[in-house]
Amino acid sequence: MDLKEKNCLVTGGSRGIGKSIALTLAHFGANVAITYARSEEAANEVVKEIEEKGVKGLAFQADAILFEKAEEVISEVVKQWGTLDVLVNNAGITKDNLILRMTEEAWDDVITTNLKSIFNYSKAATKPMMRARGGSIINISSVVGISGNAGQSNYAASKAGIVGFTKSFAKELASRNIRANVVAPGYITTEMTETLNEKLLDAIKQETPLGRPGNPDEVANTVAFLASNLSSYITGETIRVDGGMAM
Repeated sequence: MDLKEKNCLVTGGSRGIGKSIALTLAHFGANVAITYARSEEAANEVVKEIEEKGVKGLAFQADAILFEKAEEVISEVVKQWGTLDVLVNNAGITKDNLILRMTEEAWDDVITTNLKSIFNYSKAATKPMMRARGGSIINISSVVGISGNAGQSNYAASKAGIVGFTKSFAKELASRNIRANVVAPGYITTEMTETLNEKLLDAIKQETPLGRPGNPDEVANTVAFLASNLSSYITGETIRVDGGMAM
C-alpha cells in the first residue's frame, strides 16, 4: 500500500481513532495535516510523530462546525503542499441520553458537530480536488448509524446521515474522479470508551462475533486502503469495521 506523494487531511486527528488514522497514513508515505479542537500540545505531538516517519505534518486548530474555517484549513494545505488528495472526516462528539431526557442543545450539538462538519470539509475540498482531477474522501460513521442504539438517538441520526450524504456526494462527483466512502467502526478501544463499566463491556463483547473490541489501527488500515489507489474502483461504499457486530 503506497501513499507516497499524497497529501491528506484528517479532522479530529489529535487523539483516538483520528490520531491512529493520521499516523497510519504517514506510515504509508503520505503527508498528513490534522485539525484539533482543544489541545495544541497533543496536536503538536501527533505532528512530531508524523514527521518522524519522514513525511510532512501540519496541525490546525479549527471548529469543525464553521464552514469558513474548513475553507481556510483546506486552502492552507493546498497553499503549502500544492494539492489535497485525501480528506478523512473524523471529527465527532457524543452527548448520550434517553430521548425523554435528551435536551434540544444535546441534539443540536451532536448533529451539528458530527454531520455539518462532513458537509463543511467535503464541500471545501471539492474545488481543489476537481482541479487536481481526483481525490478520495473517507467519512467516519459508526455501526450505530446502521443499527441504532438506545440512548444515542442524536449520535445514531448523525452517523446515519453521514452514510446518505456520502452516497449522494459520490454520485455527484464520480465524473470528476473524486471518490467518497464511509468507514463504520464498531466498539473500538479509545480514550472515549475506556470509561465504560465492566458490565457494559462484557455485553458489547457478547454482541460481537469476534468476541473482542477493535483497536484504532484496524480502523486506520481500512481508511488507508480507501485512501490508496488499491481502492480506485470503490465509491459510495460503507465498510463496517466492527468484528461482525452489525451483521
